[in-house]
Amino acid sequence: MPRVIRFHELGGPEVLRIENVVIPAPQPGLVQIRVKALGINRAEALLRSGAYIETAPLPSGLGLEAAGIVEAVGEGVDGFMPGDRVSIIPPISMVQWPAYGELITFPAEFVVRHPPTLSWEAAAAVWMPFLTAYGALIDTAGLSKGDFVAVTAASSSVGLAAIQIANKVGATPIAITRTSVKRKALHDAGAAHVLASQEEDLETKLKAVAGRDGVRVVFDAVAGPIFEPLSAAMSSGGILIEYGGLNQEPTPFPLSAVLGKGLTLRGYLVHEILRDPARLQAAKTFIFEGLASGALEPVISRTFPFEQIVEAHRFLESNEQFGKIVVTV
Repeated sequence: MPRVIRFHELGGPEVLRIENVVIPAPQPGLVQIRVKALGINRAEALLRSGAYIETAPLPSGLGLEAAGIVEAVGEGVDGFMPGDRVSIIPPISMVQWPAYGELITFPAEFVVRHPPTLSWEAAAAVWMPFLTAYGALIDTAGLSKGDFVAVTAASSSVGLAAIQIANKVGATPIAITRTSVKRKALHDAGAAHVLASQEEDLETKLKAVAGRDGVRVVFDAVAGPIFEPLSAAMSSGGILIEYGGLNQEPTPFPLSAVLGKGLTLRGYLVHEILRDPARLQAAKTFIFEGLASGALEPVISRTFPFEQIVEAHRFLESNEQFGKIVVTV
């Protein structure tokens, strides 16, 4: 029987178990995939610990990204056949469509053929970071040539995708990280400027970099006290897009900056792109073009074998990674 990864109680990485289960043949509209690699995301750690936007019905599977070979297709599925090399875009519900397994079943609309030049590991690391960054920066903020964009949690897979997308459209990416440890790596990854939020006066540095016009777009995964220096350095009419909450401290509302500059503060989840077929198609076109040209390329931090899923989650929560963590199957 195929192996899957599930958890029977909420908690740390140690609650993850590898189990053998029966996987039925795909129903109409579904595609069954023999998995070669999995992309690991912080959302999965949140689900596992009980802090995600979904509630896990125990026991629960998990996982949002995978790449592999089509094993079988259900009735009514067009465009895919056994043997195709495919990857999946993140499902809206990972408890309904979990990706952590040797054999997984997904709706055909969440399955794509990836460029044959991508390795299995790279193919499993594309869709969550690039769809998330595209939806925020291009679809929502309209990032374009000449804009300054500040990217927090810049060494995450989403942060690195945002840097690449900013460069692709001619914007200037300002990477914000906690310390200087990853400064050189971020410059090498395409960041025009790198600021260490725990070591520098963030507001002063941002204003010095962006000049009198300020930072038009902020892409933030952190929240908490960093809201104040970020908003203070923004341009009139700027937009701050919040897609996470890594800092558990209260997040102050920057009233003076919002009123004085007419700022937009907007929450964002990749689900809004996934729910809109036209916007999703535009995103896929943008990403495929970027992958083909080399402007977009997944950054792999470290790979783990399937049997070391607990260690992979521990590494995720260490915050030591630079890019995507991938599990090979």
